[in-house]
Amino acid sequence: MWNFKIKHESEQDLKTPEMVVEAPLVEETKQVEKNKKPEPKAKDETKEQFYQIKNKLFTEIINELNLKAVQTVKDDSSVRRAIKDLVNSLCEKYQFAINDAERDQLSKDIQDDILGLGPLEHLLSDPEISEIMVNRSDQIYVEKKGKIILTNERFSDDQHLLKIINKIVSRVGRRVDELTPMVDARLEDGSRFNAIIPPIAIDGPAISIRKFSVVPLQMDDLIKKNTLTKAMAEFLSGLVKAKTNIIISGGTGSGKTTLLNILSGYIPTDERVITIEDTAELQMQQEHVIRLESRPPNIEGKGEVTFRACVKNCLRMRPDRVVLGEIRGEEIIDMLQAMNTGHEGSLSTIHANNPREALSRMENLMTLGGVNQTAKSMRQQISSAVNVIVQVSRLNDGTRKLVSIHEITGMEGDVITSQEIYRFNRTSTDENGNVIGQFEATGVRPHLVTKLQSYGIKYDENLFNEKMGES
Repeated sequence: MWNFKIKHESEQDLKTPEMVVEAPLVEETKQVEKNKKPEPKAKDETKEQFYQIKNKLFTEIINELNLKAVQTVKDDSSVRRAIKDLVNSLCEKYQFAINDAERDQLSKDIQDDILGLGPLEHLLSDPEISEIMVNRSDQIYVEKKGKIILTNERFSDDQHLLKIINKIVSRVGRRVDELTPMVDARLEDGSRFNAIIPPIAIDGPAISIRKFSVVPLQMDDLIKKNTLTKAMAEFLSGLVKAKTNIIISGGTGSGKTTLLNILSGYIPTDERVITIEDTAELQMQQEHVIRLESRPPNIEGKGEVTFRACVKNCLRMRPDRVVLGEIRGEEIIDMLQAMNTGHEGSLSTIHANNPREALSRMENLMTLGGVNQTAKSMRQQISSAVNVIVQVSRLNDGTRKLVSIHEITGMEGDVITSQEIYRFNRTSTDENGNVIGQFEATGVRPHLVTKLQSYGIKYDENLFNEKMGES
């Protein structure tokens, strides 16, 4: 039982009595408090102390090193050893209360800051990470196997993050400041980089990095991942070989560029291929390839080379195939004209949630491009140029599926007609959140079979009328 005794020392104390605990349970209370887990705040304070030490050491090491000489050194192992020695000597000089593991981590972090991209170095070297998202200096997310995860990595502060951004963009002759707060660039390994800084980014600089696959995926990899079936892969490869115009539709991160890259691998090696992208990502397997990349204006607003200008110029370069990284503007006008005037077998991607929306989006882009035609004439141009729309999707369990293949069959009145050849039929979701469903052929025999036969491409008669199993 708790025993309370009220002590009064004056009349004032009568109004605000002080309770004195005189129970033996006081010792137990102290013991309980002693056994309590430390508050997260203490952990945060330890982290802050670590980054304060790192900032202090970083400043002194920068003053000691000749940065210009460091940047010209090809083999950075000697520089890393020098930085490690400096960290050890400075830790001893200032008597920092850190252990050997923390000291090693300090050395590695400062080495990455000076020679690489700071906390991003570790994430970029992880092959399982497909995307890196820096929301602010102390919050970095990554995408692993389709799932977005919060990491333990962080930058020291906003200034540290800005230094890394400037280091990246300066390598490609770009700049980012208050006048141009948004920038796109490409890392040395080909990864796509986007940054946005204040005043546009309210909570501090933000980064998005779409990692570049060192070893490009092949069709067999997609089959193993249950992205599509062997029959669907066989059909698509035949379409590419038979010079069919294909548009890959899907949302952000659904795998459009990956599939485009894989399909482009089926283009015969004796054909001349020209690729056009905003940021070069495609990894073409052929030797006879010319890669073009559009260019934004510089700080003075000059020097811009638009995507449409690249498309126009590429048509003067005698291409057998034109591969566009993505249709997103008025370049669709020139692309459709190219498809309709002898440049068969062209490939591209577009942002849309389903094949019908992809057709509507193409029509809208033509209108925005200044085409002065009726809706019917624009649709006729689209239907005669595009043969197949392939829809890919990133499902809520993180997996990517080829959910539909539509063949464009022509026009009925004012409407573009199409027929679905394959689809992914989603049936349920299990207790772990995994999507359950099956790929299936609709039983429709595509009109393009005749074209496949004319190119000598053989196929199984049951390719379009059988169930394909669970996924």
